[in-house]
Amino acid sequence: MKYFMGKTDFKIAVPTVVTIGKFDGRHKGHQKLLSRMMEFKKRQGYETAVFTFDTAPVARISGTNQKVITTNQERRNNMAKMGIDYLVEYPFTSDVVHLSAEEFVREILINKMNAKAIVVGTDCGFGYKRSGNAEVLRDLSSRYGYELEVIVKEQDDRRDISSTYIKEELAKGHIEKANRLLGQPYAIHGTVVHGNHVGGPVLGFPTVNIIPPREKFLPPFGVYVSRVVTEEGTYGGITNIGRKPTVEKDSAVGVETYIFGLDKDLYGKNIEVQLLNFERAEQKFDSLEELKAQLIRDKEYGLSYLDKEKTLC
Repeated sequence: MKYFMGKTDFKIAVPTVVTIGKFDGRHKGHQKLLSRMMEFKKRQGYETAVFTFDTAPVARISGTNQKVITTNQERRNNMAKMGIDYLVEYPFTSDVVHLSAEEFVREILINKMNAKAIVVGTDCGFGYKRSGNAEVLRDLSSRYGYELEVIVKEQDDRRDISSTYIKEELAKGHIEKANRLLGQPYAIHGTVVHGNHVGGPVLGFPTVNIIPPREKFLPPFGVYVSRVVTEEGTYGGITNIGRKPTVEKDSAVGVETYIFGLDKDLYGKNIEVQLLNFERAEQKFDSLEELKAQLIRDKEYGLSYLDKEKTLC
């Protein structure tokens, strides 16, 4: 995948089918759009191109740290895995903020991204004060010579599937429901870092640790059945999200995973931790012995869940 980050002086030379949006979570609705783009590629030979901003516009305008299901790096990983040809993370500058809807289409989608087809959802918005929408794209299609396809949003129980809906379910700890809405497991990507070295030497549960970026939307602190994607393969595991109150005080929020069947040094390696099921809330134990006894129960729960669900373990 070719990737443009924070650049305005790029130009894609080949004809493309383009979509625009935040793609936070790459949920079922997003997958519907992206799959339609792949059909255009197969039929017309267009390269697939995704346009998004390097920073969420709402966060930049409000100056707040907007939590996201999918960080920029995770979005890049997901798009690459899907086989998208081009990903553009455009800088959200004053100049682009003040582009009219038609200027946005002409200057960015046509002149820079070489769009010959555009695929969007019914609620798409672009241009100054979101003056552009699907109807504007339809009106401009003959002038700028592109095909347009507007995709109806995916629904769950008569509610549109959206990042907001998924965040609501994640906040409740409803991992399995969130995963159904996503059409894939909620995941946290990161580079393995050194932990406190208590899990292996002291407790007999060697773990891998990653630190989620501050903008990552996390579910409630606690223990989850997980699946871990590594360079060596995919494994089952149990994952604790939180601050590890039994062994550390005032520690940073971390994602600590005991991986079933993998005894290898992963420090410095990139992994993907997929959450499958919420087992219990994070808690502080009176001793390491109590913690170890609970970890044994957590492991049994995880293995039982993975076996029952016929999930890789």
